[in-house]
Amino acid sequence: MKRGGLIFYVAILGIVIGVLLSMLCFSVWRKYARLNAEYGEWRKLNLILEQVEQNYVDTIDVRKMTDAAVEAALSKLDPHSVYLPPVDLEKAETELAGNFEGIGIQFNVPNDTAIVLSVISGGPSERAGLLQGDRIIKVDDKVIAGVKTPQDTMVKYMKGPSGSKVNILVNRSGTSIPFEITRGKIPVNSIDAAFMVNDTTGYIKLSKFTRTTFKEFREATSDLLDKGMTKLIFDLRRNTGGYFDQAYLLSNEFLKRGDNVVYMEGLHRKREDLKADGSGRLKDIRLSVLIDEASASSSEIFAGAIQDNDRGVIIGRRSFGKGLVQEPVNFTDGSGIRLTVARFHTPSGRCIQKPYSDDYAYDIYERYAHGEMTEADSIKIDKSVEYHTVGGRVVYGGGGIIPDVFVPVDTTKATKFFLECDRKALTVRFASSVFDKYRNSLPKIDNYDRLLEWLDSVDLESGFLSYAAANGVTATDGEWEETAVYMMPQIRALIGRYSKLDDEAFYRLYMDIDDMLSVAVNDSGVVQL
Repeated sequence: MKRGGLIFYVAILGIVIGVLLSMLCFSVWRKYARLNAEYGEWRKLNLILEQVEQNYVDTIDVRKMTDAAVEAALSKLDPHSVYLPPVDLEKAETELAGNFEGIGIQFNVPNDTAIVLSVISGGPSERAGLLQGDRIIKVDDKVIAGVKTPQDTMVKYMKGPSGSKVNILVNRSGTSIPFEITRGKIPVNSIDAAFMVNDTTGYIKLSKFTRTTFKEFREATSDLLDKGMTKLIFDLRRNTGGYFDQAYLLSNEFLKRGDNVVYMEGLHRKREDLKADGSGRLKDIRLSVLIDEASASSSEIFAGAIQDNDRGVIIGRRSFGKGLVQEPVNFTDGSGIRLTVARFHTPSGRCIQKPYSDDYAYDIYERYAHGEMTEADSIKIDKSVEYHTVGGRVVYGGGGIIPDVFVPVDTTKATKFFLECDRKALTVRFASSVFDKYRNSLPKIDNYDRLLEWLDSVDLESGFLSYAAANGVTATDGEWEETAVYMMPQIRALIGRYSKLDDEAFYRLYMDIDDMLSVAVNDSGVVQL
């Protein structure tokens, strides 16, 4: 055989061997990849992650991959089954525990600088000497004033475990003062305000259902009963919920023995009915409950129990529509999941969970767009199934608690001047400037009548107009007269917060323009059947 022919045959043989080897390798790879991973087994998820870890071309972050896989898996369930990384889990549990670890102040940020709004009595900051009105410049080595630091970042810098120290630099009347503060446990009240509206009507504003809610509620109602309360306005607006058991305990205060409060049921959870035990102290108190589109979960459990038992009047706008029960599962690395294990049903059998739509997170905006916030006739109601209260009234489920008395959002008060002031946060900033001017007198006021006298003695109206003009916002002819009726009570309420009355002053002063509260004050508290 000639040399050229030999080379040709060797080349052909090489190609054949190469193809055979490729086929062999491909066969081995296919055999290797065909692992036992049926869809009915969770093993598939682990196998995929193992393959990525063992064979991926670049270095991977196993923690991020795992978190991403868990988040993706839970996203295929309902909108409220979620994974919480360690930081988010700690934050969520802190908000509901009824206390947190920090320095013990409340602050706002009207001009890119954190201003101490109040110093919590007995807390670390009070012991260290911080005062209302102090401007916080630095936290440890981090400058937070004038550098557009997000408010939640400021909070993160100041919070920390009990016993740890933090250095705070404040500006007080032009003087820089350093403080070393030892962090401690700070109580967080779930009741923002509790006071008598008139001789017989009490008012309680509840911001969330925490571990301490029932205890706080008992103390607040005891005080109001001593002052002559025969009717209660219970404000659950913007209350996004919290602990389920606290909603039951509060419902129990108003219902008679044997009344249904709520029942829960799920695929892996047998039906569990909760009934009132008759031990409540407020069974004879007339009740009005205020709700809005941000009232959710435990707020809806309470409102549903009151409505279905014809125990009180529900006033406001359709609630959020969260009828799911989450069970916490925590892991040793500090992370956890909140897994939906059941649906809760009001006494009449309603599940008020709204549908899982693609625009679930934007449902509130859709309500505005469809006119639901201003017209009762625009409320989307699922009338395919009727439910009945104990008195025979028809109620509906499938998307929140629909109030007995609808109160629309008043959009007529939003003048161009008002909107421009709101965009620049001028009311909040003006309130802070008023405090600076009267810091020797305003913070000492601890009586509501005295506060009203003080507010009337200060020319707030011309002061605000001058302040707005200095910030580039002026009212046209007649515009201020139209705006003042709505804006001045807000300004007075914000300034009142700097007194010793704090949130009580805010809510009492804001009552003048609170349409929903006005309806509740004038309501008889009796459901008409």
